[in-house]
Amino acid sequence: MPTHHLPEPAAARPQRTISKSLLFLSITLAIVVGFVAGTRSNELLGAIAPLVGIKVATGTINLDRVQTTYQQLKANYDGTLDEQALIDGASRGLVAAADDRYTVFMDTKEAGDFDKDLSGEIGGGIGVELGMRNEQPTVIRVLEGNPAEKAGLKAGDTIVTINGQSAVGWDTAKVAEKIRGEVGTTVKIVVDRSGEAKEFTITRATVNNPSVQSRVENGIGIMKLTRFDENTSTLAKKAAESFKQQNVKGVILDLRGNGGGYVEAAQAVAGLWIDNKVIVSERTNGKVTDELKSTSNPVLKGIKTIVLVDGDSASASEIVAGALQDYGVATLVGQKTFGKGTVQKVLDLGAGTKLKVTVARWYTPKGKNITKDGIKPDVSATLTKEDINAGIDPQLDAALKLFL
Repeated sequence: MPTHHLPEPAAARPQRTISKSLLFLSITLAIVVGFVAGTRSNELLGAIAPLVGIKVATGTINLDRVQTTYQQLKANYDGTLDEQALIDGASRGLVAAADDRYTVFMDTKEAGDFDKDLSGEIGGGIGVELGMRNEQPTVIRVLEGNPAEKAGLKAGDTIVTINGQSAVGWDTAKVAEKIRGEVGTTVKIVVDRSGEAKEFTITRATVNNPSVQSRVENGIGIMKLTRFDENTSTLAKKAAESFKQQNVKGVILDLRGNGGGYVEAAQAVAGLWIDNKVIVSERTNGKVTDELKSTSNPVLKGIKTIVLVDGDSASASEIVAGALQDYGVATLVGQKTFGKGTVQKVLDLGAGTKLKVTVARWYTPKGKNITKDGIKPDVSATLTKEDINAGIDPQLDAALKLFL
């Protein structure tokens, strides 16, 4: 069964759901191309590809105007032209003309960042999650076992300066950019902690941010998923088994801010509650092309479950939330989800570039495509900016009340 990766990250964008069958398909395609090379390659490839489940376009597009544009630009431009940048720009424009926000061309750097984003490998850093509180970049969470924890940074610390530069007015993206650097180098950070300035010199290290965090509070197992990556299945199963061993009376699955990831991970997570049932169907041009089932490992089956969602819960998050809601095994609490009902596949274009392209639309078990509309929670609860600044979580509180 072909697998896909859904769409668009956590932090500021809804994430992706990705095809892990791409390697196999690429190898198969290479074999086919090798076989037909030197003959009627286009015609033979077009005939053979469907037999091995590959979509192939054998036509060509007239690029004479692009060549003319390039020649005139090269002949007349007063400056130096980067030919690789021109090639990437032409490819980017071609893909952008499809007018689909989720179908994008990625150059070498973007493709590398994309892979790191899904793997959780952010390179040299200190291991903190940042957010905005009272208009200032603030440490929201310190990742266990990373440099920031060892140095003594704490959740709630407000970033004041980085390497002597004032961080006042910076957004979290700029703060993260300034904090990151080569592994082994140091960064000096001054924070405000309850009105007291504290200075830290922290050595950057390779930071791996696990996609699953879990804890048990008052007999309730709380599992937070930040994305659906290649390790999510294993980590979620481990957390679920721990909950079971501790005889929790209920589980909260927190998918807030989770923009998606690998659909295989979504199948495994849903499979902790749903035993080998269709959790999503894929349709291309209105026809069902695939039905993806949960795995057969319902460790948490029968345990009362609440799923927390918000406007940044997208793609794979919506697949899991929608399936658990449709099968009646969980109650959704929070705010309407993002509304990402399309499936993307990531294809290598060579030279380190990639194409992320929409290949299908997905539907919940009850046949709903949530594009634009999102999934509505069973119990509405909001989390305001003021709540975040005050360090309170009304959505989590609303979920916990359902176990009383």
